[in-house]
Amino acid sequence: MKLFGEGVESLRRFRAFNASGLTLAKLRDDGKGGAIARFAEVTDRNAAEALRGTVLTVPRSALPPLAEGEYYHADLIGLSAVSTEGEALGEVVAVENFGAGDVIEIVRPTGKRFMVPMRPEAVPEWDDSRLLVSAPYAAD
Repeated sequence: MKLFGEGVESLRRFRAFNASGLTLAKLRDDGKGGAIARFAEVTDRNAAEALRGTVLTVPRSALPPLAEGEYYHADLIGLSAVSTEGEALGEVVAVENFGAGDVIEIVRPTGKRFMVPMRPEAVPEWDDSRLLVSAPYAAD
């Protein structure tokens, strides 16, 4: 499994995934930043191969509460991006992490994309409806 969270240990609190369609039977670290999982419903290699590319989900209610300044990537995707000068910049379409922290990808109405580091100097605030981007980071 490719992990997008805080590692194998963060998965151990969950027993069921994808609306209880997959029940975790075994889980271990693969030693390369990912995990190897066995699900009770997957009984052979062909069934396992059929799951390749499947995103595992849990209900929002099963996630731990967020502290001040924390966010779930899913909460940012789809937000309107607005500059600190009031300019509509576009929509958040992805949150990436290349090792130095989260980076927000925004697509402008023209289709052009740009990225902004998810740091206080670049994104001073966000809420359920918009993400505010500091003007220097919003420039073309």
